[in-house]
Amino acid sequence: METRVNTPPLRTPVRTLADVVAIEQENWKDQLAASNTYDVLRQACARHPERSALQFLPRADQDVPAVIISYRSLLERVTQAANAFHLNGIRRGNAVALLLPNLPETHYALWGAQAAGIAAPINPLLDVEHIAAIIEATGATALVTLAPQPDGDNWQKAKAVIERCPSLRTVFLVDLYPYVSPEQRAPLQAMRQTLQPPRAGVRLRSFGEALAQQTGERLLSGRVFAADDACAYFHTGGTTGLPKVAAHTHQNEVFVADMLARMQPDRHVVLCGLPLFHVNGAMVTGLGAFHAGWEVVMLTAQGYRGPGVLANFWQLVQRFGATTFSGVPTIFSTLANLPVQGADISSLRQAFCGAAPLPPEVAQRFEELAGISLTEGYGLTEAACISALQPAGVPRRPGSIGLRLPHQAMQAWQVDPDGLATRPCAVDEVGVIGICGPNVFPGYLRQRDNRAIWLKPGWLNTGDLGYLDADGYLHLTGRAKDLIIRGGHNIDPALIEEALLRHPAVALAAAVGQPDPHSGELPVAYVTLYPGATATAEELQLAARELVPERAAVPVRVSILPQMPLTAVGKLAKADLRLDAADHVLKQLLAESAIPARIKVFADAARGTVVNLYCEPGSSAEARRLLAHFPFPVDIFPLEEKA
Repeated sequence: METRVNTPPLRTPVRTLADVVAIEQENWKDQLAASNTYDVLRQACARHPERSALQFLPRADQDVPAVIISYRSLLERVTQAANAFHLNGIRRGNAVALLLPNLPETHYALWGAQAAGIAAPINPLLDVEHIAAIIEATGATALVTLAPQPDGDNWQKAKAVIERCPSLRTVFLVDLYPYVSPEQRAPLQAMRQTLQPPRAGVRLRSFGEALAQQTGERLLSGRVFAADDACAYFHTGGTTGLPKVAAHTHQNEVFVADMLARMQPDRHVVLCGLPLFHVNGAMVTGLGAFHAGWEVVMLTAQGYRGPGVLANFWQLVQRFGATTFSGVPTIFSTLANLPVQGADISSLRQAFCGAAPLPPEVAQRFEELAGISLTEGYGLTEAACISALQPAGVPRRPGSIGLRLPHQAMQAWQVDPDGLATRPCAVDEVGVIGICGPNVFPGYLRQRDNRAIWLKPGWLNTGDLGYLDADGYLHLTGRAKDLIIRGGHNIDPALIEEALLRHPAVALAAAVGQPDPHSGELPVAYVTLYPGATATAEELQLAARELVPERAAVPVRVSILPQMPLTAVGKLAKADLRLDAADHVLKQLLAESAIPARIKVFADAARGTVVNLYCEPGSSAEARRLLAHFPFPVDIFPLEEKA
């Protein structure tokens, strides 16, 4: 049975909360033009088959030609990928793990896996333990990854994962031949010719050859989709702690793609720099963009991390006539300090910032430089990426991140000690933000991860603190888990960060809680400086006393870093900073007590923050007594076993 291919009618764009309410007078299921992600691509191809869907730039050099893929070719490749997966045993409910950078093949695999079974994209920067844990959680039987390269570790990681994951039976290898110079192909081909399966029972296949052997005209499975079929498993979190794996249904992703087109109805050329293993990359510069008929320009396999991408960013805007792009605050902080240098960026209409709160100073500097509006949005992996968005063509409301999506309820709630909603907050009253709607996921794969995620039936606890104003705009005030709790007093890290960012030398700032045996936590701050700027930690701490409006929130220590730790999508890696803060205070305590010891503080997937203490046997009892005041498990080893 063939799925329908409809052309959605022209729709009135969303401008105000009244527009949102007006849209909600109709049943949302009747408004969606598709019921599954494969249909979204079929419809896009039917509307504009020869339009460019993707341009892939292998390197950020101006003279490097881009690889262009039309909507017709995109659909054909996705269909071929789905058929290749189907012939290798992938059915509804079976997962295909993707361990890939940003390549056209990543799109083929991502949407092809959803058409055949379930796509499970994974951050290649995670360590082997975490990648293997995600594959084990998803039960993936197939893996798509890069073929070996002379200068990359992707295959070494993949090989170790394959050895550890018995569920994997087929491994598809993506070759980089199409994207490298002729002289670079010989070493790649030599490595491929000698490649052997990492263990018995695993079959290695060329992804390109597997696609070439399949028809791109139809799905061989004849699959009939259900809206609540799982289509994707996206893991959450950064590079520490065992990631949770969130399930998406076809309904979740189709709904968000459709609402994105409503909120941003204009045709765009969008630059893609965020990774496709993350929901923003997959939805805003993937399914949502394709549904809206946009052209997506993939800025190298490494995205914003690619050599020369940010340095040449304004020239790339001019080259491709880009109208918009998405980023995170750290990206905009970098761009705000890069001169345009004569590039014609008049094609830009707006830029979108998400993933973390945007410092007002960064927004102002970027807008002054680029001459466009910087629009904030809000979403979660658990809600298929988008929950609120600044409407197109409406002036940015400082401090707000937009209106909720139509048909997705949003409310600030007061909660009890168990995290359950007690009452809805009034207008402008801060509470825990909850969402309820067709984009909200059914839950995490591990049942223990689903504890305390619901404020009430159907209402997801986002973990964010904020309020809704009288016009329905969402304002975030902090992250519940990021709160620094000093002697029972709650401190919002943003209070410290925004104050330090007013210092002329400070480019980025992050505040976290440093463990303290008396107060539980004390606020500390980490900063990076602008290029050429000079300041000492002592000067910044003195400045903080003047700039931070709340006495209890003044950081007890300011540390200047050469580079702020970031997650793979450019968020500040506060988990890493918390580990550093714990390491600092524990080492200082041992030194003050004259205990000869070495210490290592790290995140364990099962135990949380763990301390390894290396000391002489005669000192172990005293060292353990000192560390007993902190809520960390402590493992003691002989001093000669250096951390």
